[in-house]
Amino acid sequence: MIVLGVILLVIGLITGLSILWTIGIVLVVIGIVLWVLGLMGHAVGGRNHYW
Repeated sequence: MIVLGVILLVIGLITGLSILWTIGIVLVVIGIVLWVLGLMGHAVGGRNHYW
């Protein structure tokens, strides 16, 4: 999810499409939050680890 967000950020920056930029930021933030929760040992979506 983080990688997809970064890819969308780059594409949005190159093409100038703000919707891709916004979606990329949202995906990166959600991915980081899920990653941190997984590192802390919380089950996320029924999984003990989130990669």
